[in-house]
Amino acid sequence: MKVAIVQTALIQGQVAENMQIIQDALTEAASANPDVIVLPELWNTSFLPENVYEIADVDGKETRALLSSFAKNNHVNIVGGSVANIREDALFNTVFVYDRDGSEIASYDKAHLFSPAGEDDYFAAGKDSVTFELDGVTCGVVTCYDLRFPEWVRELALADAQVVFVPAAWPATRNVHWDILNRARAIENQMYVVAVNSVGLVNPKGDVYGGHSVIIDPWGSYIVEPDDDHEIKVGEIDFDVIDGIRSKINVFNDRRPDIYDI
Repeated sequence: MKVAIVQTALIQGQVAENMQIIQDALTEAASANPDVIVLPELWNTSFLPENVYEIADVDGKETRALLSSFAKNNHVNIVGGSVANIREDALFNTVFVYDRDGSEIASYDKAHLFSPAGEDDYFAAGKDSVTFELDGVTCGVVTCYDLRFPEWVRELALADAQVVFVPAAWPATRNVHWDILNRARAIENQMYVVAVNSVGLVNPKGDVYGGHSVIIDPWGSYIVEPDDDHEIKVGEIDFDVIDGIRSKINVFNDRRPDIYDI
């Protein structure tokens, strides 16, 4: 599976400009002929303008139209990062996933909201973990702060996910945590992790996104290395690696669910 990840700069609160940035990035990513394109978190509004509710995508209408059309026209799967999405008058941080035919095959509302930045003051929390198939491969998705909750990612592993996508808006000040947590989730669940972050300014206060978008294999090795450049990054996922590590050290065979419950 060839994966293209979009590590790009966004503009806080400027939806039309961000939509154009993502359209251009999708076009550039598609030129690499990937099987899957992955976008970062909250790419329509960036993180986190005060008027996010007013400028959010109602029922994801604009987002869904863009991603569905692009996926179909380019015959590519898209894990659509996440957007600020209003549904039934509540605001959600939602990932939409599309297959090569442009069909929406999954959506996921971020479950763990980042209270230190007041995300929970704006957004409603999702309640359901989500898996889906891309080209016959079981995949899952979590969003940014979800990464800090290993039991949430383990649920996806127990549902046979071989790849977990992690769209994020993660600050550079915590890049060490980002790098370690992504590798830990890959190692402990013996799966691939595809983690996609933005770069550039978060807000006028001067906070900066950390970049460091990566593809990590089940051994914890980088298939795509972390950096903070504005770029499309491409890597190949080899599912034989999962079989190889599980034939040597299969942690799932040695789990003790009789003595703990996640």
